Amino acid sequence: MQRLIFWVGLIALSLYHIKLADASGAPSVVSNAEIQKVNQKYGMLAANRLKAWQNLVNDAYGKPERLQLSMVNNFFNGAKYVSDEKNWGKPDYWATPIEMLIKDAGDCEDYVIAKYFTLRALGISDQKLYLTYVKAIRLKQAHMVLTYFKTPKSIPLVLDNLNTQIRKATQRPDLLPIYSFNGSGLWLAKQRGNGQAVEGGNKQLEQWQALLKKLDKRSSS
Repeated sequence: MQRLIFWVGLIALSLYHIKLADASGAPSVVSNAEIQKVNQKYGMLAANRLKAWQNLVNDAYGKPERLQLSMVNNFFNGAKYVSDEKNWGKPDYWATPIEMLIKDAGDCEDYVIAKYFTLRALGISDQKLYLTYVKAIRLKQAHMVLTYFKTPKSIPLVLDNLNTQIRKATQRPDLLPIYSFNGSGLWLAKQRGNGQAVEGGNKQLEQWQALLKKLDKRSSS
């Protein structure tokens, strides 16, 4: 458990095995060896999507955070929406970014996870990014979005696969926030703010912990 907490605390470095990808200093989010394995197992198109992901990080690295948000949001929103049941044969499965790119498809959690880890790799602070469960009022269903706080008191920006334009939370009356979390903790939503910390933090989220274990296994292989 202590090791897992350590990984969460150093998520951009540890989970992605960060190293310099090119002379610009951009981090490596996927290795050449991983791309080769994917090419052998899933084909050239899947491998090319992983290359495109690394190219995205190379291009976005060092840019203003607002531009990084747009670049990452647009990139992953290009994947198809497919339910977990159809994609993985399971009612609820949280894919790693590589798994999502191999399939070129995912559900709302997968979009958010891929955006979150990519933005963390680009250097955006964990304190600015939250995976946020909401109720999509018009669809009458649970949904997940990524929220970005420029400052702790800022109105967050919403990165969403349903509405691909990044908007302030106050401009998304169709979403009712329930709770949010990141590598640091789990928070109950209070209107559009961060809310109140929940005892036990993100350890309560079984799917989150399972995702971290998959990423742990990937970096250890």
